[in-house]
Amino acid sequence: MPVDRLILSGFRNHAASSLDGTRRFNLLVGENGAGKTNILEALSLFAPGRGLRRAALTEMAAKDGGGFSISAELDCTDGAEKVKLGTGTRADQPRRRVVQVNGAPASAITLAEWLTLSWLTPAMDRLFMDSAGGRRRLMDRLALALDPAHARHAARYEAALRERNRLLSGEEEADAGWLDAVEAQLAEAGAPLAAGRRALVERLQAALEDLPDEPFARPALTYLAGSAAEPDALLAELRANRARDRSARRTLAGPHRDELAVAMASKAMPAADCSTGEQKAMLISIILAHAALAAHGRPGLLLLDEIAAHLDPLRREALFERLRGGNAQVWMTGTELAPFEAIKGEAAIWKVHEGAVERIF
Repeated sequence: MPVDRLILSGFRNHAASSLDGTRRFNLLVGENGAGKTNILEALSLFAPGRGLRRAALTEMAAKDGGGFSISAELDCTDGAEKVKLGTGTRADQPRRRVVQVNGAPASAITLAEWLTLSWLTPAMDRLFMDSAGGRRRLMDRLALALDPAHARHAARYEAALRERNRLLSGEEEADAGWLDAVEAQLAEAGAPLAAGRRALVERLQAALEDLPDEPFARPALTYLAGSAAEPDALLAELRANRARDRSARRTLAGPHRDELAVAMASKAMPAADCSTGEQKAMLISIILAHAALAAHGRPGLLLLDEIAAHLDPLRREALFERLRGGNAQVWMTGTELAPFEAIKGEAAIWKVHEGAVERIF
């Protein structure tokens, strides 16, 4: 059930763009700034969350204060009617996201029941060098594709964490009963949140162990928990550390302190100490392994922004071969067609220029 048709209206520099007749490989070619990545971002909004740029809704609208709409038709290979997904904003409520499934209102979380999405963008190249927060967000995004309920656990945990931090940072000591209730919510949501991350890392590591060390460097993943794993133990930890946390004016233990440790398996070297090329190769390996895991039971989309730009011919061919063996529908961008010559005959190709889209193959 891949995306068969995509329509963008008032989205960034796309006033009205339509992409029909998609294939297993879909390639968007054009100059920098033409609007290629905007199409990938539009597709990424068919997952819960803020999309691949993590942008505010108001930044996505083509006109300040206006709304935008994105719609997609999913082609049912079993002969059933096409499923229509839609999302966007209205001009009178530009900060509120609207989601529809077959024309009926729905929540953003329900989108994960229809599609799984994975993506890789140049902005992710610093994942191993930046703060742990970026790696936690990656774990949550990847875990969500495997289990839609993960989004609810994350949202409930973040809400309770903000409330506990507010209570701890007040000038007056917070009511103990209220803190008890908030900490119970933290533990109730935090335990399955951490469990989802742990399960994700374990499944990814199992998949990566079957891969060769070349031509893409094989990463070794380790989940480092920031707190106790069971609800009762996490609750006891939170209550035992109230005095310490009140001094720090924030919560110092919990899943919001989790970390994803990544090393290059063949060298047993932390990813942060590896070359930029090795880091890129490990990131590609992680995203491809995740796409293979996610695209079972639900249709999967794999969004690869400027993926071929910094790969040599050997690794490009290896990448295309891996993609052929996967189950996801693939969307790629590039400034020119030459790096994709090996899959030209298999791909639907569009030329993107100043927010206009033209099918060329």
